[in-house]
Amino acid sequence: MDNHLSASAGGRARARSLGVVVGALPTGPLNAITDVEGVLVGHTTLDDGADLHTGVTAVVPRRLATAPAGLPAAVHTGNGFGKLVGSTQVDELGVLQSPIVLTATLSVFRAADALLTYLMELHPDGLSFNPLVGETNDGFLSDIRRRPVTERHVLDALRGASGGLPAEGCVGAGTGTTALGFKAGIGTSSRRVALDGGPVTVGALVQANFSGVLTVRGVPMPVEELLPGVRHEEPPGNSCMIVVATDAPLDARRLGRLARRAIFAMGRVGAAYSHGSGDYAIAFSTAPAHLPPLPDDALNPVFAAVLDSVEEALLNSVFMATTTTGVGGRTSYGVPYDRLQGAGARP
Repeated sequence: MDNHLSASAGGRARARSLGVVVGALPTGPLNAITDVEGVLVGHTTLDDGADLHTGVTAVVPRRLATAPAGLPAAVHTGNGFGKLVGSTQVDELGVLQSPIVLTATLSVFRAADALLTYLMELHPDGLSFNPLVGETNDGFLSDIRRRPVTERHVLDALRGASGGLPAEGCVGAGTGTTALGFKAGIGTSSRRVALDGGPVTVGALVQANFSGVLTVRGVPMPVEELLPGVRHEEPPGNSCMIVVATDAPLDARRLGRLARRAIFAMGRVGAAYSHGSGDYAIAFSTAPAHLPPLPDDALNPVFAAVLDSVEEALLNSVFMATTTTGVGGRTSYGVPYDRLQGAGARP
């Protein structure tokens, strides 16, 4: 069985190994954002088994080191109840000039300062930087007011980023998150699209922490039905961070169109898009700067790749997460696989 289809440590499995296949487009070799060449992912996980379940996830486009002007990028805000440090400059200039760091709500500002340290070391003559740091609120399971994330944790995630299959579920910035009534975390997926100019890859990585009813291939899976008799609490501060990477040649305007589709994909898995949900998508391209952008009328297959890869990444973020008990004795439960058959999953 291919590596990207296999079950992970802890007895948890990705969507495809459960028989849940999203769309008809092929995936990349790893079915991950790291299938986009030069895109690396690193995690730092803080989990003391009691009151702390948090961490840092870094998405590092390697081409930033050789593209001093930055990479074409766009941010789309589905609902702005959140903190995305650095987003206004990305909106204004259409350029990504730093790795993307994800963490917990009350740690986002320390993480931004740590990312600034990283950028200053990378560019010792620089006088202005735009660190991009997003968050979701993991205070349901983690003692978020302790703000345990330090500069070292952020730098470890950045410097340890690699191009292999990223860990998913309760890891990094997803260690303490909950989505769609179940324990969630980090998820990733990718798609390959054949265009006239050659194949392109689209990859997505999500930090899932939002409300709604889990929906798998169009079939609602309410937590009350999958876990009958289990006390269910809805955590506050629901949000979702989505990172979309592609090697397709796209400018900032067209990347904004991809970012919007990424937010749309949340609806496929049952997102409630609630008042308190800070839902953001960041899209960037690693294509060489000299390539002309794809015309708008060629984007439909790329849009499909974004929708499918984000949907599967969101499912992976839930399916790969394990039951976690955290601060205050609150528990968020992993999805029971044996109850997913109605959505086409194998028993």
